[in-house]
Amino acid sequence: MTPTTPPRPTRDDREALIVDSATQHFALQGFEGASLDRIAEGAGMSRHRLFYYFPSKEALYLRVLDDIVSQWLDNMVALSAADDPQQGLRTYIEAKMRHSMEHPYGSRVYARELLSGASRYREVIVERVGPVLQHDLATLQKWAAQGRIAAVDFTHLMFVLWSATQAYADAAPQYALLLGKPALEAADFDAAAALITQMVLELLQPR
Repeated sequence: MTPTTPPRPTRDDREALIVDSATQHFALQGFEGASLDRIAEGAGMSRHRLFYYFPSKEALYLRVLDDIVSQWLDNMVALSAADDPQQGLRTYIEAKMRHSMEHPYGSRVYARELLSGASRYREVIVERVGPVLQHDLATLQKWAAQGRIAAVDFTHLMFVLWSATQAYADAAPQYALLLGKPALEAADFDAAAALITQMVLELLQPR
């Protein structure tokens, strides 16, 4: 039999390799500390070749953030798409926790950008995250008006949910250390999601 020639990587394949490598380096070193030489090496190409796909370090950084936000927003649709408040909130929290488990480096890149004042990504956050948040708030307010959940400060409730779930990506090394294990396991994320869900549902129990 004649051996088959493996398909050549497409441009999208190569960009994905670069973005994956860049996400890890930006998460660990920050924008200023990340090296394009190391990012290119991680993607299996030269620095010169990397510039064929991304013209600058900032362009690559913004692409990484765009992908992170897109993944994050995909997980936010569960709430407004739900008919039942309890199921919608449960699915939303589980999706956010799953994102923290599957994309820890991406979460840390985003957290670093926020901690630095979001100077490079401020407008995108307002334009992309803001409308989705407002849609989710409208859903919660509708359920409260129908008497299906208690009325609380839903904006800060969402901020608390984001913080609680994202912490399992950003602070995962600390949590694993205190649990006496080398890394968090899927069961740890499931347990955290169940506890957060329980607290939220009890808080929103109609009075």
